Amino acid sequence: MSKTLLSLGHGYSAQALARRLLPQGWTIFGTTRDPEKVDSLRDAGVIPILWERPAIEDALGAASHLLISAGPGPQGDPALRLCDDAIREHARRLDWAGYLSTTGVYGDHDGGWVDETTPLTPTTHRGELRLMAETAWRDIPDLPLHIFRLAGIYGPGRGPFAKVRRGTARPIVKPGQVFSRTHVEDIAQVLEASIRQPNPGAAYNVCDDLPAPPQDVLHFAAELLGVTLPPEQDFDAAEMSDMARSFYAENKRVSNRRIREELGVKLLYPDYRTGLRALLDAETR
Repeated sequence: MSKTLLSLGHGYSAQALARRLLPQGWTIFGTTRDPEKVDSLRDAGVIPILWERPAIEDALGAASHLLISAGPGPQGDPALRLCDDAIREHARRLDWAGYLSTTGVYGDHDGGWVDETTPLTPTTHRGELRLMAETAWRDIPDLPLHIFRLAGIYGPGRGPFAKVRRGTARPIVKPGQVFSRTHVEDIAQVLEASIRQPNPGAAYNVCDDLPAPPQDVLHFAAELLGVTLPPEQDFDAAEMSDMARSFYAENKRVSNRRIREELGVKLLYPDYRTGLRALLDAETR
């Protein structure tokens, strides 16, 4: 297997994948829009590329694998806006392509379970943009595309601990509301498993085994830190930004059966309790 990955939008999840692949001899090109991040990418073993068409076209010519994690905007997918024709030109010769989407494409299911066969009916603008981007990537002929629908991501430097420590964590209760979530290292191992077992056209939900109310996660993080949270607030009465309130517009439990049965993935962090304990243990080592 050729081992050269072009990572379009080399952010949090893509960096976790790189940490798994680089020790195996992979060459990884990672894009950034910020020239100040070039040195940190290089220090991590990644070949940095600024978000410019000539550089991305050159890397496409060398790549055997393509990971897309740059999020869409009102004008559509940024990578396709910049290099659609070049991606189409190279699609046939790629061994694998992965697009990082979101479970938001399923919309609201009133707490019910969804899987990869569930109709895609997003109810938020963010979900609609992601579905449009999924469709645009699927429409590229001969691209060996795999779609990964990620639940809420947490991991080192990202999660409830920072809010609890800052004193900004607010346990807001909306009866019956649950969210699915996933540790970034489990995202990375799912991507690696797919690279080793390509199945072009497949979609995979990436989440843990335990959808849970958001206030339960905050309370557990506070318990681990020995901190007392403010009193719980009712969702309807809580002061929240429109963006924050929109996250509660969708209520569903996301099944991860396909990553376990098809890719053979055994989650490193099958629930938020395991994941948060591990994060705190790593901090104190």
